[in-house]
Amino acid sequence: MPNLKMSRRDFLKAAGLTGLAAVPFAHLLPALAQEDLGGTVNYWHHFTSETEFQGMERVIAMFNEKYPNIELIQENIPNADFMTKFTQAVIADSRPDTSMVSVARLPDMVAMDGLIPITEEVNNWELKEYFPDNRWEGITVDGEIYGIPAFTFVDWAYYRKDWFDEAGIEPPTTFDEFLEAAIAMTDAENGRYGFGMRGGDGGQGFVVAMLEAFGSPIVVDGQPAIDRDLAIEAIQWYSDLYTVHGVVPPSAPSDSYRQIMEGFKTGQTAMVWHHTGSLAEIQEALGTDGVFMSAIRPAGPVATTARLSYLYNGIMKRDNFDSAFAWIQFWGETDPTIAFLEETGYFPASSAVSEDPRITENPFYAAAIETLTFGTLEPNFIGYSGWSSNVVLPAFQKVLVGEATVEEAVDEMIAGLEDALE
Repeated sequence: MPNLKMSRRDFLKAAGLTGLAAVPFAHLLPALAQEDLGGTVNYWHHFTSETEFQGMERVIAMFNEKYPNIELIQENIPNADFMTKFTQAVIADSRPDTSMVSVARLPDMVAMDGLIPITEEVNNWELKEYFPDNRWEGITVDGEIYGIPAFTFVDWAYYRKDWFDEAGIEPPTTFDEFLEAAIAMTDAENGRYGFGMRGGDGGQGFVVAMLEAFGSPIVVDGQPAIDRDLAIEAIQWYSDLYTVHGVVPPSAPSDSYRQIMEGFKTGQTAMVWHHTGSLAEIQEALGTDGVFMSAIRPAGPVATTARLSYLYNGIMKRDNFDSAFAWIQFWGETDPTIAFLEETGYFPASSAVSEDPRITENPFYAAAIETLTFGTLEPNFIGYSGWSSNVVLPAFQKVLVGEATVEEAVDEMIAGLEDALE
């Protein structure tokens, strides 16, 4: 492989990132034999929002222009059903060529031999040096790399800046301040609540993060390590937002992504926790002139738990491997990365692209840039996806609706974790 090392300044200049126009990385590298690549590449993903689909359409159009002989067929799998369908495809040997891969699901995907290791191809990939080592941690199992980073979800909070300014309240930086602000912003009689809690599908990650915020580990050296007392404190505080303080909408136990986003956009809630991936959607609804703003997640008693969730694309079978690899590495190039950012707000995984002025000079991204300095990966062990979705979330929901005590829910989580790790 030729020596492509250059200074950051030279790289940004060469890539066109010192101005406002992005230029493909490909002109820096030996070009792939695009005319020799063809066939059909199937791609499974779990995008859900309109902005995600718009971003993907732009990326696909750019890919089709660069690789005109490859027919790319995308299929959307609902997030809640994704692992079920993935497993069925592996068992039935009806795999797609490529698939979206999340950190939480990777161990299970590899354990069932559902992904092809691409370590050699990645190590020989000309763009690898622009992806720091921590980008590869979440997609590596036993020294083998199973995907290429497509973009980054950086956890943060949104708050209604106009409401906070009117009340003379600063965005909360700690859990205590958060509770005070949520109470101050709640006017239940008029349908306004301080916080949009995701207690439905997808809410399990918030519950796990809450345990860590109160100081409880989840797994240590492959063994279950939840501290029961700390976990009880965590679940008590989080569930009290609904059961005691009433600062979240009554629908919270079943609210998933769509409900918490609509609640924030329509003025039902003053704060919501999500990640950079929803920025474009909220800006489209509320504009960019001070109605809302992003902020760092408030700190818990022990830790500030904000995830850096790198979303990857991997290969599921060796048929037409070169064309499949062309598709998954394409997401790492500058043009598709910037295009997807413009449509969705999704943060780039490449360190070079993340230093583009369109990111560093945008005040909405200040919280994400700071979170990159301390954010952590989601827990990553075989069985995590099933445990968090099928044990943690239902146990927490039982507390919200009065079907279980906090202690009972925590005991259920601990027992479920032990079962998952057997």
